[in-house]
Amino acid sequence: MPNRNTNDPLEELAVRLAGITGQERPRFSQRAVIVLAADHGVAAAGVSAYPQAVTAQMVQNFLHEGAAINVLARRAGARVVVADLGVAADLPDHPRLLRRKIGYGTRNMADGPAMTTDEALAAIAAGIDIVEDEIGKGLDLVAIGEMGIGNTTAASAIVAAITGCPIADVTGRGTGIDDTAWARKVAVIEQSLAVNRPHPADPLDVLTKVGGYEIAGLVGVILGAAAHRRPVIVDGFISTSAALRATELCPAVRDYLVAAHNSVEIGHRIVLERLELLPLLNLNLGLGEGTGAAMAMHLVDDAVAVLDEMATFAEAGVSVRDTERSSMKDDVPVTDRKTR
Repeated sequence: MPNRNTNDPLEELAVRLAGITGQERPRFSQRAVIVLAADHGVAAAGVSAYPQAVTAQMVQNFLHEGAAINVLARRAGARVVVADLGVAADLPDHPRLLRRKIGYGTRNMADGPAMTTDEALAAIAAGIDIVEDEIGKGLDLVAIGEMGIGNTTAASAIVAAITGCPIADVTGRGTGIDDTAWARKVAVIEQSLAVNRPHPADPLDVLTKVGGYEIAGLVGVILGAAAHRRPVIVDGFISTSAALRATELCPAVRDYLVAAHNSVEIGHRIVLERLELLPLLNLNLGLGEGTGAAMAMHLVDDAVAVLDEMATFAEAGVSVRDTERSSMKDDVPVTDRKTR
């Protein structure tokens, strides 16, 4: 069910949603933004403008409904599901916090593999479990987001390793670093790839050596959702790097992905092109958390409404184009077009 080259992205989205769900008139009454959080050992190399403690602080903000994702998810009628896959701190108890901690942050990938193979597989399994639990509660539309200081560095390393693109071409400013910090970030990624030599044709090898717990968890969320025919709205650069890993593991997963937007991160467009996904929005967003995916839920609603409520040319009594008459039999179009 690949993206078709049409002039009507809303109609294309409607067709894809119907195909994903197997329903002529899909409904998405139960929706969630699944936000996975974890820390990265590479943060110690000074690749972020913020200290690592921000990851735990932002998780608390999510749980207390104070973050941008909480605001935007409420407007989209979605719940926010927050899981700790590897925050480098012990978080206080909270009834809505899912504890799936694999470790207290990954190791510094500039010195060696960020994770062991077992840890990467455990993170993927945790993501599958999380989304399957939510599907068991009725979830029918999945959006993914993340939180983790240093995770744009990991995502850039993943993309560079897989695509072979120059590191500088896929490495952005992340949390808003200056030129000096950006150059250091590029150098750290260069060192990480040189030390680890991840095999571009081995998705698990790349993920293990230069990935993160939350990125591996998002791979699991995508795989689990696709297995249950749930559309997955992919957020920004980090989430899309996870989607790239998921499609390398299982190419059929790509048909279940909806690209929410093209972010400010320079590597994001490269990943979207690699996945052959057209983003619904192009607003240079850079916040992460799943915010762009929550915004895209409104376009999902619009696409479903168009599919459900708009009259076809035949129903509205609108004449077809002359070029379409040749495909008509007994004055009935082969395909009833929707009115524009």
